[in-house]
Amino acid sequence: MEEEVQIFKSLSAYERKLIKGLMKGFSNILILWLINKKRMHGYEIMTELNNSNPYENKMPSTSKIYPVLHDLEKNGLIEGSWEHQGKRKVKYYVITEEGKNFILRFKRLAEHAKNDHANLWTEFQEYMGSINIMDE
Repeated sequence: MEEEVQIFKSLSAYERKLIKGLMKGFSNILILWLINKKRMHGYEIMTELNNSNPYENKMPSTSKIYPVLHDLEKNGLIEGSWEHQGKRKVKYYVITEEGKNFILRFKRLAEHAKNDHANLWTEFQEYMGSINIMDE
């Protein structure tokens, strides 16, 4: 993981911006998938994302996570409910049937793209999976 951090730090500001842009769209689906696995509150999601992020050693901010949660909720993919946790109220999110259906449709799309050998995206994924940075 330290090597990944060094590679990321060696990128130019523009290259880091490109990667962050790609990850931003992907992270919305990742958040939905996390909630599909189990009901979670925002801080749990931020912790989970932080623990899986080799590129930056900081917690994703609430200004990044909560707008995604609100958008997913507004569009009917998740539902939130407030619960008392000690003296505080915490909003837990669960996936809705529509959210589960989206995850299944997304999975089918990914499988279809994987099986379509003439697909540019598949070729890109295979290349990225086989690339060895040290040999470049």
